Amino acid sequence: MRVLITGSSGQIGANLALRLLADGHQVFGVDRRVNPWTDAFPTLLQDLAAPYREFVGGIGGAPYPPCDIVVHLAANAKVHELVERPHRAMENIALTFNVLEYCRVNNLPIIFSSSREVYGDIRRYITEEQHADFSFTESPYSASKISSEAFIYSYARCYGLRYIVFRFSNVYGRYDNDLERMERVIPLFIRQISNGQPVTVFGSEKVLDFTYVDDCVDGIVRGMERLLASDVMQRTINLAYGEGNSLIRMAELIGKALNVTPQINVEPSKRPGEVTYYVADITLARQLLGYAPQVSLAEGIERTVAWSKQSSALGNKL
Repeated sequence: MRVLITGSSGQIGANLALRLLADGHQVFGVDRRVNPWTDAFPTLLQDLAAPYREFVGGIGGAPYPPCDIVVHLAANAKVHELVERPHRAMENIALTFNVLEYCRVNNLPIIFSSSREVYGDIRRYITEEQHADFSFTESPYSASKISSEAFIYSYARCYGLRYIVFRFSNVYGRYDNDLERMERVIPLFIRQISNGQPVTVFGSEKVLDFTYVDDCVDGIVRGMERLLASDVMQRTINLAYGEGNSLIRMAELIGKALNVTPQINVEPSKRPGEVTYYVADITLARQLLGYAPQVSLAEGIERTVAWSKQSSALGNKL
């Protein structure tokens, strides 16, 4: 299998690429930044959100090697940051359009990384894929994912695009402590608690579905295999652990893994654009892909803290 991964320098992209290489596949990455974690596969530095008109052999004439499938992970992903800088949400839509044009011209199937954010801040506890109500859209980021999904569905109808859309939920784990680039809650709490600093939880009632990166990658690989075999196509699938945990419990688990008692400050919820409750229905992933997540939040936090310590020892910041 020859795989093109956009956003290959990010957490999911780097982990996915290394998994595919270990399985004997070929990987080519496209990202606008150098991969800080590995140089095990070639990466073309390119801003996919720029306007392009040429899609044969690459986007904008850039030289891409032949591939069998595209995994489109590239996106501006920090919800609150996109509330403050909504033009970055428009970049998400532009880069998805460009990747879709590349797939259309070269007749390639696509795996797209959507988000649980498309469900909005739901208190109805309905997360079955066909019941997403886009009137609950909370933020420019979620709007960009909804728009990207809509483009994919339209390309499937008009051009026969073969696709699987995955809606991820709070993926965490190795290759995710680059806080100077993008602040994410689990690596942020690990750094703060490691340094004896208090952590702030916005909303004591906030419950989310945290997904360890190895489970996420396993689901993606299963989807790729089935999409290429034409066993599963034109489907939108939740990919998560399927269990809710509060941010307070998550912080307590980090403290336990670090063998310290964290100081947890709770502030009123919520900041603009944030979702305060989400637990995924992963029935479809189980049925269609044989997906069975293995790593609970407690185990995943232990693994993540251990990796963060190792990364710090090698010269990266906690």
